[in-house]
Amino acid sequence: MSSSRTIATRQRLSQVRYEIRGELARRARDMEAQGRRLIKLNIGNPGAFGFRAPEHLQQAIAEHVAESDPYCHQQGLPELREVIAARHAARGARGVTPAHVFMGNGVSELIDMSLRALLNPGDEVLLPSPDYPLWSAATILNDGVPVYYDCRPENGFQPDPEQVESLITPRTRALVLINPNNPSGAVYSRETLQRLADIAERHRLLLMVDEIYDEIVYDDAQYVPLAPLAGDAPCLTFGGLSKVHRACGYRAGWAVLSGDPIRSGDYHHALDLLGALRLCANVPAQWAALAALTGPDTISALTAPGGRLYEARRAVIEACEASSRLHLHAPQGALYAFPGIDTTGFAEFDDHRFALDLLTHEGVLIVPGTSFNVPYRNHFRVTLLPQPEQIREVFARIETALARCERQPVELVRAAEG
Repeated sequence: MSSSRTIATRQRLSQVRYEIRGELARRARDMEAQGRRLIKLNIGNPGAFGFRAPEHLQQAIAEHVAESDPYCHQQGLPELREVIAARHAARGARGVTPAHVFMGNGVSELIDMSLRALLNPGDEVLLPSPDYPLWSAATILNDGVPVYYDCRPENGFQPDPEQVESLITPRTRALVLINPNNPSGAVYSRETLQRLADIAERHRLLLMVDEIYDEIVYDDAQYVPLAPLAGDAPCLTFGGLSKVHRACGYRAGWAVLSGDPIRSGDYHHALDLLGALRLCANVPAQWAALAALTGPDTISALTAPGGRLYEARRAVIEACEASSRLHLHAPQGALYAFPGIDTTGFAEFDDHRFALDLLTHEGVLIVPGTSFNVPYRNHFRVTLLPQPEQIREVFARIETALARCERQPVELVRAAEG
């Protein structure tokens, strides 16, 4: 007997948003299927913009194919974990051994695992606003409650430690930092990081720091790892191949648990259990990770003056400086810019509607700022991965869309939605 009843889905999914690959991206796919040529700046996916993973990573996979058929240890290849542990110990992280390194199928999997190992229903996680929305989604789906601390544009997207501490309650379990930051490109100062580490220690919070962009910094910005500043306080640091080594599709990430091993012993065992349940991470990609961490530096030339990422960033900065409507805190690190729009005189301005209009009329896909859990609606994110000349073309189209918005704001909304 047939039934028209649909399969019910988990209710918490209704609270999850991931606009980076959401409604606008689906609209873009439909437009491309109809033959429309688009410029898509919604995802930090180097391979989609002509970047290749360094050749020594590719060669490492080829050389170790015969050794990649079996499952490896649930935490990862022993020789790789030794290299990662030594790297973090050399930076000054305390208590790190190969047993404190966990390999995953990208950092995304490890974020989900780490929150699943930590949270009971109703536990709170302090997250930056703006955040990378996977952190919010993983918190919600693991029955936690995201609590946002402000990283305001007028403060260079830096966190305010006093505000962070004011948000702590008896249910707070973790403090999350993203440094260098996605989406803003902010790089946190040593003083700010130390103050946040001290707060975590006072309140016995787990520090969780997403440092996937650790080697992608510009000009005189200095990346400072958090774990050494945390000392004996438990700190989980995330890194991977996707960005620095331009190997997103390899799905290789790692998490390193530092601090007093006695205090984090139960949590360590929980991570190990969850790692065992998914058997192991991608083995061929782990050989590439070993080559990446023991091979030559391939990112600095791209982030230095004259390098492709640096010049794309320069193109964004110059476009915003030349605009009467756009303002920008120049990104100090990572692969993104997060411009704001002066909406003075605009009627009913909304970042999502603007992004939809830009896609529909100008063929450019961006991510609305509210997708990153901010309360304001006048920002958007673009990636710095296109060639500089394409960046300049994108911002010319953005100016066209802004001019149209200024001329006929109400009609713009209706046309975009209809």
